[in-house]
Amino acid sequence: MLGFSPGPQEMIVVGIIALLLFGKRLPEVARNLGKGFSEFKKGMTGFQDEVRNASDDRKIDYSPSSKPTDTNRPVADDDGSDDFTAPKFDVED
Repeated sequence: MLGFSPGPQEMIVVGIIALLLFGKRLPEVARNLGKGFSEFKKGMTGFQDEVRNASDDRKIDYSPSSKPTDTNRPVADDDGSDDFTAPKFDVED
């Protein structure tokens, strides 16, 4: 994806158009635009901080020594063996 980077000629054209549209109010418009942009950046920074804090609160420990904290799931005894067996069912003939 290519970014748009205006050159000096494009900036002059934009400046002339802005001068024609806003005239003597151009400094006030530019000042308000700058304030709005800074408020937007502050809001985005606050949002990013909230997302980071929320993700830090939900970190999960995936280390082998960690035990599951969900009480609804059965916890297997950890005897150190990695052998898995299929469940056994009682079948009546």
